[in-house]
Amino acid sequence: MRPPDPRLAEGLVCSQEWRAGLRRRRDRAAPGFSGFDFLVRRAAEDVIDRIAAANRNFGIAADLGCHQGALARAAEARGIEEGKIGFLVSADMSLPMLRHAPAPRLVADEEMLPFAHASLNLATSILSLHAVNDLPGALVQIRRALKPDGLFMAAMFGGETLTELRQSLAAAEIEVEGGLSPRVAPFADLRDIGALLQRAGFALPVADTDRVTVRYRDPFRLMADLRGMGETNAHLERRKGFTRRATLLRAAELYQERFAGPDGRIPATFQVLYLTGWVPDAATQQKPLKPGSAAASLAEALGGVEVSTGVKPN
Repeated sequence: MRPPDPRLAEGLVCSQEWRAGLRRRRDRAAPGFSGFDFLVRRAAEDVIDRIAAANRNFGIAADLGCHQGALARAAEARGIEEGKIGFLVSADMSLPMLRHAPAPRLVADEEMLPFAHASLNLATSILSLHAVNDLPGALVQIRRALKPDGLFMAAMFGGETLTELRQSLAAAEIEVEGGLSPRVAPFADLRDIGALLQRAGFALPVADTDRVTVRYRDPFRLMADLRGMGETNAHLERRKGFTRRATLLRAAELYQERFAGPDGRIPATFQVLYLTGWVPDAATQQKPLKPGSAAASLAEALGGVEVSTGVKPN
């Protein structure tokens, strides 16, 4: 029997440290989170509109990383028809955050889902999946928890999020401290999300993007909002000490110089990726037609001349 690879144990420890750091930040943000949840509420409303447009009723649903239940409240405010979502479980890794969410509530980490195989009709996630350490693994777990023809729909931050802040902090740290450490955790890229959904086993995967630009009086107001959201840096490779005052002041100056508008206010970009995937079900889902089964000619529709290649479909 081969001994276990020590790198696997090291990776597990790193993942646990990462999640513990995120949990602490979310716990601290919980008491005042309602004053900083504007992005979560916006994304939740968009996801609810998409669910309402689906020609399905979802008996058992789980909102993963629910924060304080923005999706459940958006569903109630939207007044979606009776039975569209029959039973919605609010799940989050932070108990202080979860206490403010509508019942039923469940403390759960997206990287270690407690749901039984094929037990859910719908799984959602609102601006939480960007913080998982193993996104492909989390998607696989969500796929397994869904029933055939179950729907997964999520919103998560994408790779262009906080690009202005990242550039300013990096330039300031190099200039003042002569080095560079990760100041903003990495985000997934839109080009990769569709492939990840397919790799996890989802059918009919769709990924699209929305860019939200929030304007602030100064960079320190932005940083205060990120702290209120529980979205400050939990990267394990970050410098463990406090950021130098000179570095922060220089970053604020660079941010203002490079990105401020005519009114002196600075923009902060948040890229929100929307993910949709269905669990395969041969009985109900669309299937491509067989080659050669078309009832109309493309050449006729385009007003052209059809030229045969001499090759017939099998």
